[in-house]
Amino acid sequence: MLKLAIVGCGGMAGEHLRAYGSIKEKEPSKFEFSAMCAPAIDSAKRFSEFAARCQGFKPRVYSSVQDMLQKEQLDAADICTPHSEHHVAGIACLNAGVNVMIEKPFGVTIKASKAIIEAARRNGKIAATAENVRRGLSQRTANWILNGEKLLGKPRLFYAQQVEREDPSIVRDWHWRVDKWLGGGGMVMDSGAHFCDTIRYLYGDPDTVYAKVQQLERWPHRKGGSIVMDDREDTWMATISFKSGVVGFWSWTMAAPGYAFTNVVHYGSGGCILDHGDAFHGPFSNAEIVQVEGPKKIVTPMSEMQRRFLAQLGERERNALFPHGFTDGVAIECYDFLDAVEKGRKPEVDGETGMKAKAICEAIYESAYAGRAVRYEDVLSGKVEEYQRPINERWNL
Repeated sequence: MLKLAIVGCGGMAGEHLRAYGSIKEKEPSKFEFSAMCAPAIDSAKRFSEFAARCQGFKPRVYSSVQDMLQKEQLDAADICTPHSEHHVAGIACLNAGVNVMIEKPFGVTIKASKAIIEAARRNGKIAATAENVRRGLSQRTANWILNGEKLLGKPRLFYAQQVEREDPSIVRDWHWRVDKWLGGGGMVMDSGAHFCDTIRYLYGDPDTVYAKVQQLERWPHRKGGSIVMDDREDTWMATISFKSGVVGFWSWTMAAPGYAFTNVVHYGSGGCILDHGDAFHGPFSNAEIVQVEGPKKIVTPMSEMQRRFLAQLGERERNALFPHGFTDGVAIECYDFLDAVEKGRKPEVDGETGMKAKAICEAIYESAYAGRAVRYEDVLSGKVEEYQRPINERWNL
């Protein structure tokens, strides 16, 4: 039975915890919760209490990764720390012989991501990326529509635009994501990491990226007795050209007074996927598939396409994509990680895949910093890293 630790017991880690609980119900002998680790020990204790309800005993709690690694014999660790700690906790675990799954974005910079991947290679262990969105039923169905059955002809274009207004005069409570040194950036690489993984999943690797990234408003946050300002972007516009010939435009702002809208459409030569969600986590289950045949348009709800997609899957493929019938991406990513460790196989979204998605995010920052288009491969290789350099220096990378 695999011995699992969760490192970082905050927001998204709670979703992971519940997902592991669902897995425990289906396969009680696949793993045990062995340790919970967080600097805020009360959070680790809450996670331990939840785990006890799943398995009948409490995993031990720790406030230090090093202390945990000295006292536990672990097989796997699920790391949900702030982004700047991903490489620190990940490399420590890998060097101790523990396989890891790391929340997106995989590393705080490309250099940090490469360090994690090298530690996994050096120790012969798995480094997986916790990417849940691409594993959802509607996203897998979209990939089948575009690249499997090619129901929309040749993929051509996408637009993912989200325009909203938040009140910049409100003083919000500080969170580590507000600090660029801890998060590595703002929404481009936070929720944006999901979108960048999805477009690689659907369209392959980019060729060039040209972007403008701005902060149009000042965003005050309360930290203890002080007011600190958010130094991350509140607006960006990015044109992403892919090696396949697809071109996409991705933009988001929270600083647009007077009129808000969301527009997300994926176009092929014979129709489109008309999405009805946000510009980060789709295509959503409420999307519509529009096929064009001359003057005729055939509109099919995503729910029907999901049914057709599932119907054509063989039992083995269906079990691989949706183990135990899970359609929640978090449950699938957690199961895939455990199963990869148990069987010594490559996970669906390994560290390199996570880094390649992250490189799109970093290319947006690097393009904006340089004021020109950048080659994706130059960002991925580390040749272009002017935006990232001070972050690397801050964390001694």
